[in-house]
Amino acid sequence: MSIKCGKDYIYLVWKEIKTRRQYVVGQLSKNGQFEFSYGFEVKEAIEKGFKLLISFEDIDKIYKSDILFPVFSSRLPDKKRSGIDKILLKYGMEEYDDYKLLKKSGARLPIDNLEFIDPILDENEDEVKRIFYLAGPRHYMGCEGVDCAKSVDLNIGENLQLVLEPENCYDKNAIKIVNNDNVHIGYIPRYHSEGIISLINKGYEYDCDAYEVQKNNKCNECVKIQLEMKRPGFDNYQSNLSSII
Repeated sequence: MSIKCGKDYIYLVWKEIKTRRQYVVGQLSKNGQFEFSYGFEVKEAIEKGFKLLISFEDIDKIYKSDILFPVFSSRLPDKKRSGIDKILLKYGMEEYDDYKLLKKSGARLPIDNLEFIDPILDENEDEVKRIFYLAGPRHYMGCEGVDCAKSVDLNIGENLQLVLEPENCYDKNAIKIVNNDNVHIGYIPRYHSEGIISLINKGYEYDCDAYEVQKNNKCNECVKIQLEMKRPGFDNYQSNLSSII
């Protein structure tokens, strides 16, 4: 859950085509009512070619609705479509919830470069768990063009390590990912880095594993990782709680 001040948040991310850099351009929230507003890196993204959404043409306005905005819900599979149960199962959902499905699926379409992500907010959660694509694997795993067959071997479930790079000249919040052989295989996506670093600085323990490896997929979307972060002593607390119950 990405909850702050009682609101459940989703970030809207836009990817610039040439550099493939991702910009957080807005946020959608839910607390009885739905709200959407631009912010974060939207002005920088506009300079790189991002266009404001047709339904949200005022960069300074906070838009509100009692239902999920149609421009967003239209990106999701219809709840009456055949096979919807399998889609929900894929995302660990028992019933259709458009907002939750938007957050879990990302709702990407081939017609644009937009994606919704579940942000990591520094709101003192005891446990944080996210599954997402590794950034930049094609540059570090040895892919040759679109052929990843000869790239670094990576097994599902393989433990990975996070290496902070505060000296990185492109992004002071960069977090490098290395495998068991200390081979650099990619980076944490920019939109998650700051939240992860904040939790690490608070002493949160983490476990990072290769969740999905699809070398026949697009080079930039061939590896998904699973990251779990826990507050110090959280496992002991859970153990003691279970013994009391």
